[in-house]
Amino acid sequence: MNTIQTTNPATGRPIASYEAWDAERVETAVRRAHTAGRAWALVPVAERAALVGRLGQTLRAHADHLADLTVREMGKPRTEALGEVGKSALTADHYAENGPRLLADVRVPINGAEAWVAYEPAGLVLAVMPWNFPVWQVMRFALPSLVAGNGILLKHASNVTGSALALQELCVRAGLPEHLVTALLIADMDVPDTTARLIDDDRVAAVTLTGSNRAGAAVGSAAGRAAKKSVLELGGSDAFVVLDDADVETAAAAAVRARFTNSGQSCVCAKRFIVHQDVADAFTAAFVQGVEALRTGDPRNADTQVGPLARDDLRGAIERQVERSVAAGARLLTGGKPLPGNGYFFQPTVLADTTPGMAAFDEETFGPLAAIAVAADEDEAVYLADASGFGLGLSVWTGRPARGVEVARRITSGAAFVNAVVASDPRLPFGGTKRSGYGRELAAAGLREFTNTRTYWIGH
Repeated sequence: MNTIQTTNPATGRPIASYEAWDAERVETAVRRAHTAGRAWALVPVAERAALVGRLGQTLRAHADHLADLTVREMGKPRTEALGEVGKSALTADHYAENGPRLLADVRVPINGAEAWVAYEPAGLVLAVMPWNFPVWQVMRFALPSLVAGNGILLKHASNVTGSALALQELCVRAGLPEHLVTALLIADMDVPDTTARLIDDDRVAAVTLTGSNRAGAAVGSAAGRAAKKSVLELGGSDAFVVLDDADVETAAAAAVRARFTNSGQSCVCAKRFIVHQDVADAFTAAFVQGVEALRTGDPRNADTQVGPLARDDLRGAIERQVERSVAAGARLLTGGKPLPGNGYFFQPTVLADTTPGMAAFDEETFGPLAAIAVAADEDEAVYLADASGFGLGLSVWTGRPARGVEVARRITSGAAFVNAVVASDPRLPFGGTKRSGYGRELAAAGLREFTNTRTYWIGH
């Protein structure tokens, strides 16, 4: 019998074990979810939206429990864990209020006919979700998908299995039908084959994945073979561009937040800091000072800003990226080593003199590692920012916002922020370009991603 083991990354000690499902149990879950989803699709959109609003209230009522689970299972500092639950609840509010309007039929004036476009439920959607935001990553997809009338099969990361089961339970507590949101407990070794079978299953209409490029390639290709809709959010290596007219102190303070939120384990964390040579020394000094002031420790403590990495192998990967980058010519300014003692802690780290071809510049660094690169002028800053296979978010800092927009238009990304840290917001679409994936979550675009955009025509 296969089991799923969760571990506290702050201590390295086990938390709980869960029995992994066999093929028969997965089949039972799919059958029940498909039945629940078909019934849910017939519920008027206003009623669906109201129940999603109740889910938001339920999330708030159980915020402490969800935050505690997140802290234990993946090591997120507790203040950030509470913020994650709160953001999910606000997103539920947004779709409860705006979902019916965004899904309303759109009339199209045509002589001699009555025509309109309808956004109808797609069906049962498979969601393969990561561990770094155990609540938000799920709710970011699930809330609009539920309002749209779809059922959900949730394959959450195994190290946050407790969070997955808690979210499933809260959906039922909020009044959503049983089995409409189903958490699948699949052993890691069985995930590739089980996911491929589910995507090929006629009862599954579409699939969404947030995760690695390797996992995205597997899911995207399986969806393509089955001619099914897929949305992939595959991480990034976001550039944080500081131009010569930027407010350096403000930019440096924002850069610390942008890189080390969630202990650096976020797809939209800024990872490459492209700084104009005229302000490079001042920015670097202020940035390093801010990084060295970060409080690393027990994620349960209210004053902790950087917790452990979620797994020991992730800590090892960051250490190797630092070592390879330094060997290639990068300069270590601070940090660079695992912290002694229990748990999977790594020192907040800054590398200078990074360039394309180095691990810290080319690869996604999923942990507390920042890479600084100096640009001779604006054109080189644009070149360096765009010298990445990823294209998720971009942040540009300048004294003239119009200039920031002009620079951003020259760099490929799914989102561009000027004098602000990249973040997701339920009112705006979220997603990537290039190796950061395709499709959009949130806003009207995310609500309609998993609908059948259907044309109606009535002749006169």
